[in-house]
Amino acid sequence: MLDKLQALADRYDKLSELLCDPDVASDNKKLREYSKEQSDLQPTYEAYNEYKQVSQDLEAAKEMQGEKLDDEMREMVKMEIEELSARQKELDELIRVLMLPKDPNDDKNVIVEIRGAAGGDEAALFAADLYRMYTRYADNQGWRVELMDANTNDVGGFKEVIFLINGRGAYSKMKYESGAHRVQRIPTTESGGRIHTSTSTVAVMPEAEDFDIEIHDKDIRVDTFCSSGAGGQSVNTTKSAVRVTHVPTGIVATCQDGKSQNSNKEKALQVLRTRIFDMMRQEEEAKIAGERKSKVGTGDRSERIRTYNFPQSRVTDHRIGLTMHKLDQVMNGEIEEILSALTIAEQTEMMDRGE
Repeated sequence: MLDKLQALADRYDKLSELLCDPDVASDNKKLREYSKEQSDLQPTYEAYNEYKQVSQDLEAAKEMQGEKLDDEMREMVKMEIEELSARQKELDELIRVLMLPKDPNDDKNVIVEIRGAAGGDEAALFAADLYRMYTRYADNQGWRVELMDANTNDVGGFKEVIFLINGRGAYSKMKYESGAHRVQRIPTTESGGRIHTSTSTVAVMPEAEDFDIEIHDKDIRVDTFCSSGAGGQSVNTTKSAVRVTHVPTGIVATCQDGKSQNSNKEKALQVLRTRIFDMMRQEEEAKIAGERKSKVGTGDRSERIRTYNFPQSRVTDHRIGLTMHKLDQVMNGEIEEILSALTIAEQTEMMDRGE
């Protein structure tokens, strides 16, 4: 591993030279490319440099321990060795995590689709709660949320809502949210006060960029229709809503959120491109993974991943057995603790597999 780390450090130093080159500074594409590469390498580079310094200091302290020292100095050297040894171990573990293979999509924006599943109106209301939870989390992260499409019901819930989260590293955090989310609570429409169980499904997809996948005009069919639901005066009066079908795969995307047909078409194409990219990504990952399916999982939308129990203010993530009694905070977007635990669980699996 030390050889790999030294090669990484050499590359980092080389990038520093390249970024000072006037030819690179005048080439925006190369400047962005090299800057991003160096930024990605920086945490490992800094940890490796500290590891080397700590190792040198530790070796020097151990050599000093063998010299003639008075009791006070010997105790100081002993404490220094203990502190340096502990820090060396911490850095070794950190570097092993930093050296794990990185998902190439981690830095991408995400398109999130939430659908009310089992439970009728209550499932749609819970879908709306999940939408608020994710938008508040995104706000806390300094990310920008853009509504792409929504299909509401009469009680203010979402049969389906699709939105874009724009922010670096959004996929690295949000990818663990794909799956079936179960809620247990007394519906506001339930006069008998009985606890109901409903589910909503969440799909988190890395946003496809133009170079990720190309869609040819000849392969798509565009249909327009009148918007339905909330949307102002344009609803049911103009054909501003757009449905785009990718004929080769049969994948469909619609958008009726905006009043402009062109804007809705662009958003629908953005969703379509992302769905096609996600399908190809999952097929490729299935080939690579084979029987080595992660316990954490980031793609199976039918898998029940989490339960939100309102009467007991309890949230349980079933993949890693994590239970928290802070439902109000979670529903208010404070989900970083859950996402961090899932990240650590996946990293531990990867290290156990020797990746």
